[in-house]
Amino acid sequence: METGKIVAIHQPNFFPWLGYFDKIVKSDIFILLDNVQFPKTGGIWTNRVKIMVGKTADWITVPIIRSYHGLKLVSEIEINDTTLWRKKMLATIESNYKKTKYFQQIYPVIVPVLENNISNLYRLNINILKTLTNLLGIPWRKCILAASLKIQTKGTDMLVDLTRAVGGEIYLCGGGTNGYQDDNKFSQAGIKLIYQKYKEPIYPQRGTSDHVYGLSIIDTLMNCGVETTKNLLRK
Repeated sequence: METGKIVAIHQPNFFPWLGYFDKIVKSDIFILLDNVQFPKTGGIWTNRVKIMVGKTADWITVPIIRSYHGLKLVSEIEINDTTLWRKKMLATIESNYKKTKYFQQIYPVIVPVLENNISNLYRLNINILKTLTNLLGIPWRKCILAASLKIQTKGTDMLVDLTRAVGGEIYLCGGGTNGYQDDNKFSQAGIKLIYQKYKEPIYPQRGTSDHVYGLSIIDTLMNCGVETTKNLLRK
């Protein structure tokens, strides 16, 4: 068992997968990166995620306004509400999950967070994360916005400085950091680095006999319900 204050850092993703919530559970402080640059092109988990559509995994995506000049932070990205994307997304979720065991329990939680009038992507995601952590019994008070800490460094230095700013002694790192994170900087700063090494549990998924990994927590909740999802996170 690790001793010391554990800090994890992640962008505020859109209806993220179970492993994202595992990271929140395992940390004492979870810092939401709201003050980093949003990529001008390409896909990003901040505005899209995969669910089961029929018998295959497919994307649901929040349309965003990309016609801006220069650079914008994650917290500055606006949603493109010129289309009825909210209604269409809810219809996609309903049609593909209405026969799952816990649809009646979970769908009423999803509807209000998508039907609201929030026009900013970051604020939408924060609202989703607050709703889901509350549903799963995870204290929201452990979540802190990076911008509130006023750290000006970039890259690994930023991660180190954010961890220090909240009194962190251990940095909990997810997978896929090769190429942009310098692990040595943590030890040089007196911070222990540990890797999450999350292995998604296999749970019953309606519509497929082979488990499909990496789907939104929507899939987990619809198939397992709140209490079983809590138990999966405790493990």
